Amino acid sequence: MEIVCLDLEGVLVPEIWIAFSKASGISELKRTTRDEPDYDKLMKWRLGILKEHGLGLKEIQETISKIDPMEGAKDFLDELRSFTQVIILSDTFTQFAGPLMKKLGMPTIFCNSLEVAPSGEITGFKLRCEAGKLTTVKALQSIGFDTIAAGDSHNDLGMIRASKAGFLFRSTDKIKGDNPDIPAFEEYGELLGAIKSASAS
Repeated sequence: MEIVCLDLEGVLVPEIWIAFSKASGISELKRTTRDEPDYDKLMKWRLGILKEHGLGLKEIQETISKIDPMEGAKDFLDELRSFTQVIILSDTFTQFAGPLMKKLGMPTIFCNSLEVAPSGEITGFKLRCEAGKLTTVKALQSIGFDTIAAGDSHNDLGMIRASKAGFLFRSTDKIKGDNPDIPAFEEYGELLGAIKSASAS
């Protein structure tokens, strides 16, 4: 039995922090897991910038409410879910993901959570588990699933390499260049075809 594990940001929806960077005018917040492999370091840095500028959850959620899935993403996901099980594995947070999941037809998502003060200040974050994507893929395999995985960032490489088949989607030239053995695609039709082929093998 198979299950497909997909990254969220950069694969199905635009990068939330890049969108918020544009909305807030804070260029430093454009940095993502494509640029910084150490997620803990990246998030602590982000929270420091938010605190410095007096910004909290409300402001980020206002930006998220205006984000739509990438063109073709929902059709791709609908087609994928018509023949296999899908879980979205993301390093985003439940407080960010809700509105986006509604726009994608409420797929299953495993992600992290934010610690938020009554004032709305984001004071910290709680990881669902260490190395969440790889840990989840291994857990699924331990209960009898073959996994097929796709993502775009450094933090997706673990689950991609641990899976029966794995793919990069709309990744950076550097990540593709550093991992030439991982098939890389730019269009949903190509990724869907690759997943179907892997599923049939």
